[in-house]
Amino acid sequence: MLIQDRTILHMDLDTFFVSVERLLDSNLNGKPVIIGGLSDRGVVAGCSYEARMFGVHSAMPMKMARNLCREAIIIRGDMDSYSKYSRLVTDVIADKAPVYEKASIDEHYIDITGMDRYFGSLKWSHELRQTIIDETGLPISFGLSVNKTVSKIATGEAKPNGERFVDKEHVQPFLNPLSIRKIPGVGAKTYQLLRSMGVSDIRTLSAIPVEMVQSVLGKNGTELWRRAHGIDFTPVVPYSEEKSISKERTFETDTIDVEMLDKLMISMTEKLCFKLRKSEKLTSVVTVKIRYANYDTHTLQKKIEYTSFDHVLIGTVRELFKRLYERRMMIRLIGVKLGGLIHGVQQLNLFDNNEKQIKLYLSMDKIRLHYGPGAIRRASGMPAIKT
Repeated sequence: MLIQDRTILHMDLDTFFVSVERLLDSNLNGKPVIIGGLSDRGVVAGCSYEARMFGVHSAMPMKMARNLCREAIIIRGDMDSYSKYSRLVTDVIADKAPVYEKASIDEHYIDITGMDRYFGSLKWSHELRQTIIDETGLPISFGLSVNKTVSKIATGEAKPNGERFVDKEHVQPFLNPLSIRKIPGVGAKTYQLLRSMGVSDIRTLSAIPVEMVQSVLGKNGTELWRRAHGIDFTPVVPYSEEKSISKERTFETDTIDVEMLDKLMISMTEKLCFKLRKSEKLTSVVTVKIRYANYDTHTLQKKIEYTSFDHVLIGTVRELFKRLYERRMMIRLIGVKLGGLIHGVQQLNLFDNNEKQIKLYLSMDKIRLHYGPGAIRRASGMPAIKT
């Protein structure tokens, strides 16, 4: 099999939420720590290696986690702090790396192809990791190999707080003995299905004809088969805090109707947030824009903790508009922009104990996916205006 000749570095912060909490309180060092909702209906968002030894893992019901590890210290978590430290790590990488992608709040991909001509890619990666540790105090691991898939798997094998280099010639020997669970994209259902076929390690999966894997798993099967062979042509997508999605409305007749503007902003925000959740992204920057009748344009921006929930963002949008709209002049245009986007699913729901609210979001998004974005909307954002 031909493996593309690239050099991709994957960096992942170890037990990120717990590590941040330990920076803020050194008394947590060496102790079993669980981050998540405090009630029995809460969910584990992250846990220390000490807690994992008892069988605790992310997304586990908090009640079960408490029973497994009765000595654990339970912390609700603070996404504001986690977002802050995530940005600090990104800033260090941005200052050093030629091309990098922020894959989630705690992991990055860096394309350093060709660096061996001038520097040693492994030496450079080691120095970058050490700089991150020195400047942020956070433990971080990395995998260095020929593509995103192998690098990410290598990072997993390097943890905790370690480094793993897999060169081109050793990709398949490195992958073969590992569990199929290690392949990115193998979820619980896929794992159980493959296990029922007698497939437990990557060597076995790679030996099966691709047609057979595809007949069982569809198109996803072909992709998993390729990854089992160390093949992944996915590029490192350059990251930019300027990445954003937005909605604007220019009025046919200038307006000063604040109530109507409020409803319109709610509707805009709601639709933007659905778009975020649909594409599994989070925002960390909110911008409100107004243009007066005399064409003067003003914007106001606020950095927030990563989220994709409209009930969180609507409050920020309203706050910004209230601070921005001071001249009481007629308005020609209004807009809402969500920026600083990263890939990732909403983490705040793991800290909230409001199980009904989580189920409500899932139900509403399911309706929107089936019938369209405007199929269900908040009553507070229901003006007789198309946005």
